[in-house]
Amino acid sequence: MITKINKKQWIKGLRKQIFHYSLFTFTFSASLMLASCLDTIILPDDKTVDEDFWQTKSDVSSMVNAAYSAMASNDVLTRLIVWGGFRSDELVLATSPSGSTYDALAEMAAVNMQTTNMFGAWASVYSVINRCNIVLERAEEVQQVDPNYTEGDYLTDRSQMLALRALCYFFLVRNYRDVPYITEAYMNSSQNMQVPQSTPAYVLGRCIEDLEEAAKNSVKASGFSTGEWQRVGWFTDDGINALLADIYLWRASLTHSDADYQRCVDYCDLVIESKKKQHVPGRNEVEVKEYPLADAVAEYTELFVNQNAEESIFELQSRSNLAVIQYYYKYGNISSGEGYLKAAQIFGAASSKVANLQAGQVFSSNDLRYYASCYDVTSDGNLDVRKMISPNALTSKTSQRRETSVNYGGSNQNYIIYRLTDIMLMKAEALVQQVDTTMETAQQKELLRVPFTLVQAVNTRSLAQDNLTDSMTWNVYQNYDKEQMELLVMQERQRELCFEGKRWYDLMRYSYRHVDYDASKYDKLLVDLNETNQLGTISQDMKKLMIRSRGSDGSAVAAKMQNEAYLYMPVPNSDIIVCPLLRQNPAYKNTNDFEKNY
Repeated sequence: MITKINKKQWIKGLRKQIFHYSLFTFTFSASLMLASCLDTIILPDDKTVDEDFWQTKSDVSSMVNAAYSAMASNDVLTRLIVWGGFRSDELVLATSPSGSTYDALAEMAAVNMQTTNMFGAWASVYSVINRCNIVLERAEEVQQVDPNYTEGDYLTDRSQMLALRALCYFFLVRNYRDVPYITEAYMNSSQNMQVPQSTPAYVLGRCIEDLEEAAKNSVKASGFSTGEWQRVGWFTDDGINALLADIYLWRASLTHSDADYQRCVDYCDLVIESKKKQHVPGRNEVEVKEYPLADAVAEYTELFVNQNAEESIFELQSRSNLAVIQYYYKYGNISSGEGYLKAAQIFGAASSKVANLQAGQVFSSNDLRYYASCYDVTSDGNLDVRKMISPNALTSKTSQRRETSVNYGGSNQNYIIYRLTDIMLMKAEALVQQVDTTMETAQQKELLRVPFTLVQAVNTRSLAQDNLTDSMTWNVYQNYDKEQMELLVMQERQRELCFEGKRWYDLMRYSYRHVDYDASKYDKLLVDLNETNQLGTISQDMKKLMIRSRGSDGSAVAAKMQNEAYLYMPVPNSDIIVCPLLRQNPAYKNTNDFEKNY
């Protein structure tokens, strides 16, 4: 049942504007567990309130801001951390926490995840989608009643909501694969919300169409100065192009499409060229290979202390990023306890040179990211995450690595979705995959040198400025073949983007590229593939990378991951109960079947 509230109070609350996205929250919340297959937050079942609200430009702005705010909510950010980082080799469970959250994480780590697991809930992401759908459905009519809300205003708002919705669906596809695709706005409990899952090929195809439409009327990042948060807090042309590049890279890795790899490269180039044009000199840049990158010391401060850096493309503005604090720093009461997650021990040792890195190492000792990313090993043998936690700039690389306690300065860290080096490494990954191994060796080497220069630029800017000599030079890597260069790109992505929710998706792309995967399978549901014994396999090399932080449990974890269905999350059991159209991932049993996933 939807709670009735005072109309004037509700409208007043909706119009209140505070900090960046006008971080308001609705004064109501509704859970339609008995009426729908999507547990989502919607507008109240009050037609008068609804009709009175959509009257002014500020009403639309409030709803646009609400969508961004919902994306930056603790529930969503928690999932971005757990889905994109914890399932990979980057993060491990801390030893001290306990309780239901810890138990849910332990299930995931052991590949014993139940369909009732809290991290399998997708409601918070669908809540963002519904907010986008509401704006897309209702905003246009405001032009008829408020002359201040122009066609240009509407098209700009529409562009942002199409892009934000596409981002949500991209996260859902990468984590669940088969998901309900909804473009209708749900605004009352009488609407039919029984929606079946669509194939990932269909969902991503629709996302690409929406993003292409969004690009036609996008906000231009170049229209803002470096100091204006909207430049990276809104979905601008750079953000849309970055998301398109990411989707094409993902899809190409599953369908082995050279055309999709090329589209990824094209969109990366658009972003890179745009960032070059926006560059403001005098910001400590090293201008590596002509890319406007801050030097190793300034980079950490600008991205993770000051935030909204020139290099940033799209980041979720957060007034109180409790997800980062609870999972990387301290859970519950921040005056006691520790975060749920620690950095894996592969971040605890460094090689003297990049080229000498061993299988269990990520950084060279000359790489300032080694000192910026983590604190030294703690008494339990793990490491505390420093990135996005410490409010201190990097000054002395050794002392900052060995701080005995985290100098906690607040929880207002924005969550970065895209930044320039991410795009550069996407381009490098796509270029490597375009190399034809049937070519002459010399021709392959010439083509591989292009992605190498992108990796080299990202790596070089991160070296300690008092000693710029290191082994990432073409002389050292010129004999790398396609597979070795692919691994080099992945390694650099982990060095650059660790703990930013990227690694699991990198591993998944790697796995799909290294198995015999029929592209036509991506246009079928997992349950249908299972019924015809067509589920794809998981790359053994991917498993080795994934479990290298699992210690003695690694072999057992790898053995449980029998096919591609285990790469994805279960459909929430509560939604299956009320929506018979939903079909469970075959890697999991519904909880009411009284069977566990092992």
